[in-house]
Amino acid sequence: MVKPAPKSTPPATPQVACPGCRRRIAYSSDNPWRPFCSQRCRSADLGAWASERYRVASPLAPEDDGDAAQGQTDSPLH
Repeated sequence: MVKPAPKSTPPATPQVACPGCRRRIAYSSDNPWRPFCSQRCRSADLGAWASERYRVASPLAPEDDGDAAQGQTDSPLH
């Protein structure tokens, strides 16, 4: 007697938290707003970037560069 081959099940759709409201949603191509849950959360996030509530940090410049570039030193003048 031959056993039938097990049916392969499609992989489960990953669940992620909406960056706006933290609601769990399926991350799939069926969601036109992914990774957001809705147009509202997507627009709110875009507005936050536009109003500069979110910022990308830039590397800090060493403190000594500004003084050296202007010819200023900490040594006393003679």
